[in-house]
Amino acid sequence: MAGGKRLSICYAAPGSNLVGTAGTTRNVLNLADALSDWADVTVAFRRIENPSASQRYRAMAIEPEAPRARAFKDDNAVRGLHPLAHLTYCRTLWSFAASHAADFDIVLEKGWRLSGYLCAAFRRHGVPGVLVENDLRLWMEPVTGLGSAAKYSLHVLAEFVSRASCRRLPGIIAETDELKALLVAQRGIPPDRIDVVGLGVDHDLFRPMNQSEIRAAHGIAPDAVVLLYVGAMDEYHDLEPVIDALGRVRQPAMELHVVGEGEYRARCQAKATAAGIRARFYGFVPHAQVPAHIAAADLCLAPYRTRAFHDGRVTFSTLKIPEYMACARPAVSVPSGSITRLIEHGVSGFVLPNDGPSWVAFLNALPARDRLASMGCAAARAVVPISWNTTARRYFEVCEQRIGTPQPRVEARLPHADPHGR
Repeated sequence: MAGGKRLSICYAAPGSNLVGTAGTTRNVLNLADALSDWADVTVAFRRIENPSASQRYRAMAIEPEAPRARAFKDDNAVRGLHPLAHLTYCRTLWSFAASHAADFDIVLEKGWRLSGYLCAAFRRHGVPGVLVENDLRLWMEPVTGLGSAAKYSLHVLAEFVSRASCRRLPGIIAETDELKALLVAQRGIPPDRIDVVGLGVDHDLFRPMNQSEIRAAHGIAPDAVVLLYVGAMDEYHDLEPVIDALGRVRQPAMELHVVGEGEYRARCQAKATAAGIRARFYGFVPHAQVPAHIAAADLCLAPYRTRAFHDGRVTFSTLKIPEYMACARPAVSVPSGSITRLIEHGVSGFVLPNDGPSWVAFLNALPARDRLASMGCAAARAVVPISWNTTARRYFEVCEQRIGTPQPRVEARLPHADPHGR
């Protein structure tokens, strides 16, 4: 800004609550922390359950008096929200934009059910906005009755609002090339208005650790072959094929460890019990403790259910895979989207279809633990350039470009040049 004033950025996640265990929260806060090297940053969530202790940015609630419908089991602030409640919340967003338009030079809006709506509200007050889109919610279910027809109608209405809002935005950040192509095809966004910027990795937190010490602390046998999954158990992530396969290969040293929750957890846990496999389900784990669970593993899993995605392609940017890799662990996932650019098959991990026969064949031919450890070192080297500092720099450049006025730069912290975080 003129006179050396730093850019004031609001990074808003109107479809999310600030919940410390949630992926969306971590993404927003990590980006805000790194972006504060260049700008004055405020993060805005619908509600705040776990206030951030960082002094590098400010956090605020869009609707601080909103009812705590699900006791903050997850970060989704609008799941199950009645259509009339949606309208009320939209009016709240409109009021929020009117009240804070003078506070910000530009607004970043994290994608949600009504992507672009908050940016449109700020636009009425002369504040430019950029949508940060991480997914495109396309209808994937059959319409078979009155209930599904009503849900489909609401989906169509929400997508109409998003299309109308997005077409007026000066810019959109898509997290993958595949998502950019989908935004062009489905929402009619001109390609030159979409910048592709992937997620980062917190190398201070996700770093190699001593496996023997971690296993001793967690009561894990030194010679166990540990397969680990971290994340949600839901429509997009399918552990059942690997559980079925583990029940068929019958390798006694092999264990499945699962960190996370989700609507399918009970089903997965029951299936693991019925299959007679060695499995541990830890449930929610504080974010700071997740790297230790990764360190205890030999191989980390990202088993996406590709049929849940449009055309069977994973279009969003997966954070768990580079975090696994930053901890010097090879990852196994599906051969789809940006995943094939993250994992080099047989070098830093593996890619295979997420179905029973593929998992049985893979587990029967699984390399020895020392070979997996060597692949983990290659994985750590591969993700050294992926950092929140690099991501934030690109976000700031997009803000500069879309706001139309060059901003003063400051020196930023450099990302680690060493996969061990030294």
